Amino acid sequence: MRMMDSQNMLTGKVAAAVIGLAVCGMFVIQGGETLGSTSIGYSTWRETGLLGAPARVMSCITAGLFLLAGVWLYRLLYSPLVLLRTPDDVGYIAEDGRSKARAANEVRRRRKIGDLPPVYPNGWYRVLDSHMLERGEVKNVSVLGEQLAVFRGEDGIAHVMDAYCPHLGANLAVGGRVVGNCLECPFHGWQFRGDDGKCVKIPYAEKVPEFAKVSPWHSCEVNSQILVWFHCDGEDPHWTVPEQEEITNGEWVYRGRTEHFINAHIEEIPENAADVAHLGHLHTPGIVSGVDLRYTNSKTWEFVRHDWKAQWEPESEPNKHCSQMLVKHALTVFGCHWSLLDVSVVARQVGPGVVFLQFDHSFLGRGVIMHCVTPVEPLLQCVSHTIFYQSSIPPLVPKFILKAESIQFERDVMIWNNKKYISKPLLVKEDSAIQKHRRWYSQFYSENSPRLQYQHDTLNF
Repeated sequence: MRMMDSQNMLTGKVAAAVIGLAVCGMFVIQGGETLGSTSIGYSTWRETGLLGAPARVMSCITAGLFLLAGVWLYRLLYSPLVLLRTPDDVGYIAEDGRSKARAANEVRRRRKIGDLPPVYPNGWYRVLDSHMLERGEVKNVSVLGEQLAVFRGEDGIAHVMDAYCPHLGANLAVGGRVVGNCLECPFHGWQFRGDDGKCVKIPYAEKVPEFAKVSPWHSCEVNSQILVWFHCDGEDPHWTVPEQEEITNGEWVYRGRTEHFINAHIEEIPENAADVAHLGHLHTPGIVSGVDLRYTNSKTWEFVRHDWKAQWEPESEPNKHCSQMLVKHALTVFGCHWSLLDVSVVARQVGPGVVFLQFDHSFLGRGVIMHCVTPVEPLLQCVSHTIFYQSSIPPLVPKFILKAESIQFERDVMIWNNKKYISKPLLVKEDSAIQKHRRWYSQFYSENSPRLQYQHDTLNF
């Protein structure tokens, strides 16, 4: 995922550099023709000074700067925002000359974990955005402690299966290729059908054993995302992820995404929706004050404040796997309320791993941020925010919204990465929604849901 976005960025820079060199070459060629005549070139240099070679150099530099500025402006105004953070980028304090990676490793090693619930709730989880997987392409993804092969057949349908070949254990997604609607192993050429994982061809064998197959995963592709279903007992999906019609019909278009990795239990992330009190403390300072919690309350930026009102409630049957958080946001600058930027957001959570943040504003327009939490390992979550917005609204608006959301979210990341999970928290009556959320969330655990256990210095789960 990160590679694709990095390649796009590199392509833009290379294109700008090539155009700049071409312009420079044009000036040099034109200058060479002038200097080819000894009398004219010498006379021009001697009599006009800056009208000769120095002027051509300055023209090249100026043209290059204008081109770079143009590319930067184009990306700012029209290109989707792509912000990808590594597991060590956010939420750790690197002091005394330590690197971010070292600081992160020390926190992970020393932090008290607490009495954790099961680490993998039952539900739907995002593995890739649809545009990241082309027809005939295969990718290796790490989710739920497993290695999966995700590929798109020649018919355009995406499939997900275990990554390891049952023959001799080769990773099908590393060097494997898509043949029709099958995935071919890079080691011996065994081909596995996408829809059921059954082996349909062994190039050197007369017969394919009936039991030769790779375990397929229930998957779906909706809202321009590929998701997989996990259930610890192998049960079929209990619900479907709702389709956002505006995305399907093209009314809302892709405007960018962010990606963060969080070192915490998965339940702690959605629990924020019920923790209304933290909004007024952690998220009141303006986004201009940044994400480092040591400085967010700096008096330098206290003239900008965010005011929040929120309420969380679970939904009833047949949507008991869903909940809703209603958020009203107001902005004050120097004590003055900017009513034009008042925003009401409906955050609807569907299962443990998918949240729809829906915006509807008379001035800013309509759109949705899909907030997806996918467990990579027991205490490592990949959280993505993907925004789709009205095509008629200038791209700068949804990109600003996504960036602002990212800043506020990274403040939470700093808390999550350093906190301990408390199974029986000390709560006051104003925190009642937190306990209510935990009871609602417990429906995604089963008796056999995997738990994290410590045994000496190893992890068994």
